[in-house]
Amino acid sequence: MTQQFYRQVVDEHYSHAYMLNADKAYGGELQASVMAQAVLCYNPSEQGACGHCKSCQLIAAGSHPDLHLVAPDGHQIKVDQIRQLCSSLSQTAQQGGRRVAVIHQAERLNLAAANALLKTLEEPGQETLIILQVNHGAQLLATIKSRCQALEFTRPNKAQLLSWLGALNIQLPLDKNDKPQDVTWCIGILGGPIALVDSLANGRYQQLLAYRQDWALAAKQGYVSGELSKVSEEQIIDALNVFYLYLRQYVLKNTKTSPFIQAKIISLAGEVMQMCQRLSSMPNVNTTALCQQYIISFRQLILS
Repeated sequence: MTQQFYRQVVDEHYSHAYMLNADKAYGGELQASVMAQAVLCYNPSEQGACGHCKSCQLIAAGSHPDLHLVAPDGHQIKVDQIRQLCSSLSQTAQQGGRRVAVIHQAERLNLAAANALLKTLEEPGQETLIILQVNHGAQLLATIKSRCQALEFTRPNKAQLLSWLGALNIQLPLDKNDKPQDVTWCIGILGGPIALVDSLANGRYQQLLAYRQDWALAAKQGYVSGELSKVSEEQIIDALNVFYLYLRQYVLKNTKTSPFIQAKIISLAGEVMQMCQRLSSMPNVNTTALCQQYIISFRQLILS
């Protein structure tokens, strides 16, 4: 993906706009910035920017006048942010003639911001490049997407993730046999490997692991205890996401369970995910009661 882009930069035949479909938690924002540096670099190669020229030094210092960065203001990218960007891109470049804009999490463009960006995408001007990094490409408006060349990101498999973690020399938690745990089980909750590394350092991984153990115990004894009995409103989505993974894993492991019950458990898992989506706008949730409700529903299925 990136080597092809770098070849286009070296040949000076790159597009005016790219959509980089790579989640922030998988390094998407970093990759977009690296691509922008390659375009502004005075001596780019098929491996990217040189890292030594004046342009690269300005970028390293965070002071390149022709590199424009936009990120969500809260939950949205607002129209005033895009109007300011478009105004900046219309001005004469101060270094080398090229101007580059990077929009992080571009799927968060609100409708007014997206409409404001359309004209610049259609007529960006000479020596102008716009890179739209998206966490969820499907959420980007089709009118924006159609005006960009897509760069798809292939997510690493489990073996590649474990190899990457090993290369970082990260101290992984041990299981009961004193062997390193497979910490990749929760990567879907965290979003990606970068967030996984952060979670190992800040304690979030250990919290998720406690939820997984407590859900398994609650499924056996019929009531929630441990961390689930004191989960806060800020933690409930993490706890329910872990329960969703528990339900999916239960279906995969218990292959002798009747197809009817398996379908019911999968349906329950879907309800859990829908609840996660609603919780962000629901005040004053009785978290313990909610967890207990799902345990009762699950046990009714497996014991019926």
